[in-house]
Amino acid sequence: MQDAEFVAGLLSFIQASPTPFHAVKQMSATLEENGFKRLSESDAWDMHAAVPETGKFYVTRNDSSIIAFTLGRDPVEHGFRMAGAHTDSPCLKVKPNPEITRNSYFQLGVEVYGGALLNPWFDRDLSLAGRVNYVTVDGEVGNALIDFEQAIASIPSLAIHLDREANENHAINKQEHIPPILMKLPEGDERQPDFRDILLRLLSKQKPDLKVEKILDYEMSFYDVQAPAVIGLHQDFIAAARLDNLLSCYTALMALLQADPKQNCLLVCNDHEEVGSTSASGAQGNFLKSVLERLCPPGTENFVRCMDQSMMISVDNAHGIHPNFADRHDENHGPILNQGPVIKMNSNQRYASNSETSAAFRYICEEADVPVQSFVVRTDTACGSTIGPVTASNLGVRTVDVGVPTFAMHSIRELAGRWDGYYLCRALREYFQ
Repeated sequence: MQDAEFVAGLLSFIQASPTPFHAVKQMSATLEENGFKRLSESDAWDMHAAVPETGKFYVTRNDSSIIAFTLGRDPVEHGFRMAGAHTDSPCLKVKPNPEITRNSYFQLGVEVYGGALLNPWFDRDLSLAGRVNYVTVDGEVGNALIDFEQAIASIPSLAIHLDREANENHAINKQEHIPPILMKLPEGDERQPDFRDILLRLLSKQKPDLKVEKILDYEMSFYDVQAPAVIGLHQDFIAAARLDNLLSCYTALMALLQADPKQNCLLVCNDHEEVGSTSASGAQGNFLKSVLERLCPPGTENFVRCMDQSMMISVDNAHGIHPNFADRHDENHGPILNQGPVIKMNSNQRYASNSETSAAFRYICEEADVPVQSFVVRTDTACGSTIGPVTASNLGVRTVDVGVPTFAMHSIRELAGRWDGYYLCRALREYFQ
């Protein structure tokens, strides 16, 4: 895979993945196209008997987290070469009883999911996507993914004439200021639209064969309809929503598809990282550990031996040094866009990297002819975290935190270097091979 093909695939993947559910659906389809067999957690697994058949498998949980792996030899003796990322991004999620009617406008109440940078959400063309749970006319309960696929809402800014301090001191009240506006209600019509009815009509249109009677519940998120793009005077950058962390999901997936089938390689993409990973499908849950335990012969000793032979590369975006805010970075640790992936270090264990694992990643980059950088947060600044420390502590596995340098992390539209994802893919491909 060359750079142009990689970038085109990345942009298409992000465009088709407005929610974690859609991202996992896209990844599942790609894996099946490349010979991976779907497993179910509810079935019995006899992996040792299955290895001679294909050796490539994947399993999902909650439709929002996914694990894919190749199994080529004894995991107890050889361990796994693992990479991890997360499928979720900060966004606005629709509340259970969201309908708001004010001054003849219909709005939806939303919750802020994760540490979203809220200012950029104003004055954007927004759509909705997610998962709906329904009951059919025959009494069957199920779920489906839906996407309005066009701009249906906006959060207009207040005119500066009514807020003269907006450019100096603009405070956003999350309850009052961010409910998106969907429509102007018809004159004389006092009926408030029902959001579940709106979802029912869309689902019936997009999936007419289901014969849905009622929407029972939903997980719907707003997203910006502006398509991902390569930008810059010399086309140096990628601008898109959800680069944190769909870029890592796609990059690691492309590397896994090129893995040596004789190696034990694994990719895990968890949901709920942006809100602390504490869920059945998050990194604090048992998803990854339960899969790995099923791939080893029974017994605690076998699992411990497997983990001692294994390594995890936690892949999540890093902060590139911003030329307008360079003082917010440690001057010796300011990653530059398009100068390679970043090893993230923190002595307080907000990142899981240590000298052993960072050295291993540096060596991998050297072998792949990929430049590599380092990031440490300013000593007087709080440090974010990743699934790296969570996974390392849950499994007892050596872990290194790495990522692509990015601007505007957690904004509705982020910016990354065009070449860095491809650099990272080459490094992960070397790791898997």
